[in-house]
Amino acid sequence: MNALAGHPHGPYTLYDLDALPDQGGGHELADGWLTELPGDLWHDNAADQLREILKRAARQADADVHVAASAQYVVTPAGIRQPDVFVVARDVARLALEKQSRTYYGPDLVLAAEIVTPRTASEQVDRVRKVAEYAATGIPHYWIIDLEPRPSVTLLELDGDAYRTVRRAKSGEPVVLERPFPVAFDPARLSEME
Repeated sequence: MNALAGHPHGPYTLYDLDALPDQGGGHELADGWLTELPGDLWHDNAADQLREILKRAARQADADVHVAASAQYVVTPAGIRQPDVFVVARDVARLALEKQSRTYYGPDLVLAAEIVTPRTASEQVDRVRKVAEYAATGIPHYWIIDLEPRPSVTLLELDGDAYRTVRRAKSGEPVVLERPFPVAFDPARLSEME
């Protein structure tokens, strides 16, 4: 990562994140420090597949939601996060579009999903730190997706001020949910290539 003019050693701000190439895509800001997000073809494909599953389910349910692109940010108590997939109410997305903003506030989210990249620093962040951050900011649903050895999903739901595990589903075990809107899929679909 290149040092930023005026802040070669941090702490950094949203303005520093936006000053990075691609307006900071592939980076997060936590506790004043920029971190590069790992990603690979398998991870990115799973995010695309999940985004399509959620979009299709939202359309079928006539849910008034928007499934956000990965180049958008969420403000949490620790800083600026970039969930792999997240869902907001359609009017919230419309307002962000009108303001030309790529940043949402955590309470605006209906669902956040992170795809774990094993054996990286972000694995601990997705499994531990973001669980606490996303709960503290009030995101009702958080999904943690593992791709190894076969895709599986851990579904967390906000219960008071902390998440509780609602279900774990692995490939071959259909996920059928009514909240945040009706959606049904087999986690195996997350590893399909089109």
